Amino acid sequence: MRGVVHSINISSGGVPKNLIESAEIRKDGVEGDFNKFREGRGGDPDRAVCIFSLERIESMKIEGHPIDVGTTGENLTIKGIEWESLVEGALVEIGDVLLQLSEPCAPCSKISKSFIDRRFDRVNHDREFGWSRWLARVLREGMVKIGDSVNIIITPAG
Repeated sequence: MRGVVHSINISSGGVPKNLIESAEIRKDGVEGDFNKFREGRGGDPDRAVCIFSLERIESMKIEGHPIDVGTTGENLTIKGIEWESLVEGALVEIGDVLLQLSEPCAPCSKISKSFIDRRFDRVNHDREFGWSRWLARVLREGMVKIGDSVNIIITPAG
């Protein structure tokens, strides 16, 4: 399954994350992006990168949500992927970078301004299957830029 990088988003803390043209992706995340789950306390490599679907964002805009690219804290906004088919353990190739999906990203109140009545559970994987952001660990570091192709490799559970 192939897609493309629509945007790369970083911030020094909080949301929205701001668009940049390219970024180095390291084991501990996207260069220039602050994430409290990575900083201090040894970090959590399973939460190095957050990805989300442009099509899901656009669908929620049509529903009336004030969501936009970067407002839910995703580092990479990807278009052209069948989001509901993503599973834990899937590999995501973006240029030289290789990510592995670790878990759906649980929503929190920090992204509530992106939703009608602050109902951030709209992107809760358990309530709205196929609508959550995804967290990933970095298996191979490298540079990512807008327009890079995204290849999703879903392997059967073993």
